[in-house]
Amino acid sequence: MMFSISRQTVGRHRALYAGSFVALAAGVFLLGLAATATAATIAYDGPAGERITVTTLGGDGTPPQRVSVPLSGADVSGLQTVLSMVATISGFITIFVIASTFAFAVASRRREIGLLRLIGATPRQIRRMILGEALVVAVAASLAGALAAHLATPLLLSKASYTDLAPVKLEPASPWVPLAIAVGAGLLVAMLGARSAARRAGKVGPIDALREAALEPPQIGPVRIVFGVLFLAGAVVMLALIRPSTGEGAAPLAMFTPMVMVVALTLLAPLIVPLVGRLWAVPLVAWTQVSGRLARSNVITAPRRSASLAAPILAISAIAGSMVLTLSFAADSEAANIRDAVRAPIVVEGPVAPGVPGVQAVDAGVPVQLVRIAADYAELEDAEGIDPALASRTRDLTVLSGDLGKLTGDTVAISKEMSGFEGYRVGDEIPMVYPDRTPVRLRVVAIVKDAFGVNPSFLLPIDTARKHAPQASVARSYVLPADGVDPPALVQRLPGAQLATDWEAAQAKALREGNRFGLLILLGPAAVYSAIAIANTLLMSSLQRRHEFATSRLLGATPAQLRRMVLWESSLVGAVALSLGTAITITVGILLRKALTSGLTDVPTTIPWPTLLSIAALALTLAVASALAPTTYLLRLTEPTKKP
Repeated sequence: MMFSISRQTVGRHRALYAGSFVALAAGVFLLGLAATATAATIAYDGPAGERITVTTLGGDGTPPQRVSVPLSGADVSGLQTVLSMVATISGFITIFVIASTFAFAVASRRREIGLLRLIGATPRQIRRMILGEALVVAVAASLAGALAAHLATPLLLSKASYTDLAPVKLEPASPWVPLAIAVGAGLLVAMLGARSAARRAGKVGPIDALREAALEPPQIGPVRIVFGVLFLAGAVVMLALIRPSTGEGAAPLAMFTPMVMVVALTLLAPLIVPLVGRLWAVPLVAWTQVSGRLARSNVITAPRRSASLAAPILAISAIAGSMVLTLSFAADSEAANIRDAVRAPIVVEGPVAPGVPGVQAVDAGVPVQLVRIAADYAELEDAEGIDPALASRTRDLTVLSGDLGKLTGDTVAISKEMSGFEGYRVGDEIPMVYPDRTPVRLRVVAIVKDAFGVNPSFLLPIDTARKHAPQASVARSYVLPADGVDPPALVQRLPGAQLATDWEAAQAKALREGNRFGLLILLGPAAVYSAIAIANTLLMSSLQRRHEFATSRLLGATPAQLRRMVLWESSLVGAVALSLGTAITITVGILLRKALTSGLTDVPTTIPWPTLLSIAALALTLAVASALAPTTYLLRLTEPTKKP
């Protein structure tokens, strides 16, 4: 019976729940699309001849197992990694937005819930009614989102095939399991998002609802405060870990820490938003007088509603801003690394023909790939066969421990990063399989400084590399001119040659272009979803204010005054959310830059102002437009002569 009542109330409040339906359907669509595409990559089985099958080492309770490692031409792990990150970001935004929209929908019905309590409804019945309403909306939205994801999967796979992330043709796999997971996630998210709103609704007292009119209680619950503080403490710990000793883990931390901070600030938003709102209201009130004063009062006296409106803007500004800044600073760091790692004045893409006048020495390494075997996995690794004596003159191969001169036979030199990740030390033996499928245990003879983009993580003797990969060709040569030879003049005589400075600039440019592509894939769906959520939340808020606008018109307010009030109110909420998002972005950016540039000198600082300002401007414009459009519509319906 209660479910039937919930279904009827959803029908009666279609406009209110339409926003939750759209938000959840869009979230399930993104999750379903990522799940079905991931299923297609898992189902992909490359040609047998392009795989190497090995047995893992086992240990610590893990038995050895046979695994098949695809070679580079059939590897779709890059797309799997990106899809998992897309699902993580989209899932987080979905949980966030759904919780906010349900909280807002229930808060908008406070008076109605109070009247139900007045006529005898118990708190438990109220909670069941709210959860039933959430279930009705969630079932319809999840099925709609899953159907849309199923229809869009072939298009996504056709666009992803034959790209750098998936250099093969991908076909759709069975959709039932991934779509079932997406629908289940949608239902779970909706019920979790509605749970806290239902608990608050159950606590509404009948007398309170009648006495308070539209005002909200100034306090928030202790449970919310406790969880907000816990998440804030977790975020502080994660921020403390973004330091030079974290190594390559600093960038992932910088991407995921803002999510925890957003959760903390959202939980504490009813306390924080009014405080920040008062600060932003000072110049606004001084400039606009009455309309600005009314906007300030609305934001401060309705902290929960203001927090719900600010939540999607805070989420996308903090997450997108931090990710944009993280990728930009990472590119700055890698460009400086490449600059410092190359000592030769000339770089040639490919081999250098013998006998060219003016050439003193050519460092022409041979790139190979090996399968590295660990306790419970095996993966393909990039390596390079080098002449250590020659390579030490053209590149930075600073030895941190061991002796690079012992790089002969079945030995290997590894980077500091690989040593730190896997715990390898000088003297350890690493189980590997050469590209000709010859198994070997390579003894570590040296650990060298990281040189991303110049040296791979594994360096082999060049004779060994040529023996096991006879077909491998030189991909890049570092050239030392003879004494007295001008490098620019020598570049003119070497096909495919560039001055090292020009080559480094080209590498940095390609790196930034790759980052932009990655940013588009990672943030594109979440940004579109957030834009829908911002517009959705503001529309829901404005459409619930018909009675308020009608009363204001009866008291003498003109439509222009009310539009200005809504304009300043939405601007104030947007400014508060963007301020908090900016604070998160700046904090993460400063810590990450310090971590990535440790030990480097003259690292450029590239702040992508156009992208960051575009995110802020788009969020603010959406918020203002989504508030003004329904306000204008409602004002046409609420002429003083008409009954509200």
